[in-house]
Amino acid sequence: MKLKEACGVFGIYSFDFDRDIARTVYYALFALQHRGQESAGIAVSNGKSIKCHKGLGLAFEVFKEEDLVKLSGKIAIGHVRYSTTGSNTFANAQPIVVQCIAGELAIAHNGNIVNADEIRYELEEKGVFFQTTTDSEVIAAILSQGYSKSLEQRIKDSFTLLKGAYSLVIMTNDKLIAVRDPNGFRPLCLGKYNNSYVVASESIALDSIGAQFLRDIEPGEILVIDSAGLRSEKLPTTSRKSLCVFEYVYFARPDSVIEGISVYMARYRMGVELAKEYPVEADLVVGVPDSGTVAAIGYSDYSKIPNGLGLIKNRYIARTFIQPSQKMRSLGVKLKLSPLREIVKDRRIVLVDDSIVRGTTMHQIVKMLKDAGAREVHVRISSPPVRYSCYFGIDTPTRKELVASQMSVEEIRKLIEAESLGYLSIEGLVKAVGLNEGQLCLACFNGNYPLDVPKEGRKYLFEKR
Repeated sequence: MKLKEACGVFGIYSFDFDRDIARTVYYALFALQHRGQESAGIAVSNGKSIKCHKGLGLAFEVFKEEDLVKLSGKIAIGHVRYSTTGSNTFANAQPIVVQCIAGELAIAHNGNIVNADEIRYELEEKGVFFQTTTDSEVIAAILSQGYSKSLEQRIKDSFTLLKGAYSLVIMTNDKLIAVRDPNGFRPLCLGKYNNSYVVASESIALDSIGAQFLRDIEPGEILVIDSAGLRSEKLPTTSRKSLCVFEYVYFARPDSVIEGISVYMARYRMGVELAKEYPVEADLVVGVPDSGTVAAIGYSDYSKIPNGLGLIKNRYIARTFIQPSQKMRSLGVKLKLSPLREIVKDRRIVLVDDSIVRGTTMHQIVKMLKDAGAREVHVRISSPPVRYSCYFGIDTPTRKELVASQMSVEEIRKLIEAESLGYLSIEGLVKAVGLNEGQLCLACFNGNYPLDVPKEGRKYLFEKR
């Protein structure tokens, strides 16, 4: 099992009418597809009304040529989703479009609101009706309230109400607004594309359409783009910057740049630090594709142990959520990965991956390599043990399901039947990323949450409503 990210967002404001604006968003969503494979959607404003097309599945499954042709205008937002709150239903697909007295509003959200259930209950008491089970609709409902205030003021007011992670793209009939929560848990960046401004979860989305990267949107920043141009306001906050370190470990594409740091180079350095901390005598370094590939290169380069393609990934196994039973999950690993017997036979293998969550997948991979003839398998993990649940946009199991919260490293080693097991230290991870520890959220490793979080057992309260 891998940790799952919440989603990816994209927005564009064109100063000219653009018949192909939806196609631009569509291409950007392809670049962000790794952030969510359950649903995709695009909403477009022509200046008078908002049209939206969304559905379950990958972007190429949701959108056909005739769908894109119907979506033309000057402003558009897009979304790819992996659900951390709410079930995977059509109603929960984004963008969410709501009607209010001030006009139409469309919103796409990356993150997770930890107090969404309390806010929703209060709004329901006031007569607000909800059509989905997502925390994103709670944000939309908040922004639809207080009609005497401007939308920008309502967004400012929401900063004191919402607790958690939210990188947002918001669209009205005449504006595109980008918002990043005061902690900056999830990435968001700004770019320029022809006569347009664009915002995206990752810089790779800008690269995919040929846009110029301008800068990262700051934590606590509200960026408004309309006919007058671009203006920014950063609200004063006491919150510390808490970018999720797993963006560098696993979630972001390796060809993205976040906070000025190449994700590829951060992962490479994780491999180097891992080789320093946990050296071993071996014949071959093998990365688990694709999450362990770059760290394996770093491990190999530093240790001087050759790097080899010991595991082949089936690229057509795209969505792991279609798994009705544990038996099928076990079969799914064999469908996704196959060992190269000629490469691993009679060799001592250093197996590099980004994390171990429940331990079942790693056990199967180790067994596959040994069944293929590997003499020894030494597992190296390019992040520390995941011991605590995340409440800020990662779909982690409850603590009792996280193997590292229940077992020691030695017990996990025995569970996965490896000859040795080494996790990168928190200090090594922070050094590899290149940011100060105070700028990162490391709560899944050390339990030091930047915000108050629900008590254990309440994490799934909202999605079970």
